[in-house]
Amino acid sequence: MAAGKGTRLRPLTDLVPKPMAPIANRPALHHILRLLGRHGLQEVVINLHHFPEMITSYFGDGSRVGMDITYSFEPELLGTAGGVKNNADFLGEGTFLVMSGDALTDIDLTGLVAAHRRTGSIAMLAVKEVADPSLYGVVVTDDDDRVVDFQEKPSREEARSHLCNCGMYVFEPEILSRIPSGRFDDFGRRLLPDLLRQQVPFHAHTVGGYWSDVGNLGEYIRGNTDALTGRVQVELPGAELRPGIWVDKETRMAASVRIEPPVVIGKGCDIGAELVIEGPTVIGDGCVLGDGAYITRGLLLPGSHVLSGTMVVEGIIGRKSSATHGDE
Repeated sequence: MAAGKGTRLRPLTDLVPKPMAPIANRPALHHILRLLGRHGLQEVVINLHHFPEMITSYFGDGSRVGMDITYSFEPELLGTAGGVKNNADFLGEGTFLVMSGDALTDIDLTGLVAAHRRTGSIAMLAVKEVADPSLYGVVVTDDDDRVVDFQEKPSREEARSHLCNCGMYVFEPEILSRIPSGRFDDFGRRLLPDLLRQQVPFHAHTVGGYWSDVGNLGEYIRGNTDALTGRVQVELPGAELRPGIWVDKETRMAASVRIEPPVVIGKGCDIGAELVIEGPTVIGDGCVLGDGAYITRGLLLPGSHVLSGTMVVEGIIGRKSSATHGDE
């Protein structure tokens, strides 16, 4: 699912679709696709709406990430369920997995599918235990992990569960017959509550590992930090010059630069002299950092320029004209 506008991540998503927002110099969707590949899943369909050409031009047919990608463009948004129904022919007649293309996660997808198969039900939701359920859609289950209720961002006092919906689902193909064709429909708002009312059993599986919906700028910065510090298992680009410092071979860097890990520096950067970079910091592709600059806990989007002698502390720096995603 990569069609949404990601309004909570504005102004970044005024320039790029949320799945292309760079996390450790690679788009969020890149990390999702690599996770799918690690679990043996290679045939995917990606629905598109907001800046679709940025996604198609980056991933192409999927070969650069070891995937076989089909695209489905939505002139008008169809919602989570409507977007799935729109690809019923692709999904065929077997069990299928639906994932948000803009989350950051390393959960065990093989375990999620196996848990679904053990239940024999029509659907399985991935849920994660969270400290503050008031920030999420909450899933309430019984002792057998069957879903019995939903709560949308309840107060802490009213929350009947601390399990949030991660926006990842395993479905049996008969779910498609319950979704109308050619119109907006949503799993959480309509389809799953209807299954409850009709007493159709479906289940939730509590996942371990890391998961974040990267829902706002604070969480976006935190996601980049977590990728650099190893809290979430993703592949970092570049060569690891020394522990915790990854630099692309096409970047030019003065010998007098001082770097304190963890730091990732992208392709085609020009790093000036007498400069300090303290991690966790991400320097995007094509950035220019002037002599004597000081950067600590920063996130520089591709094409950013930092003038000589400038200090950057705990911030996102970007250029409106830059393409804000990394490369291979």
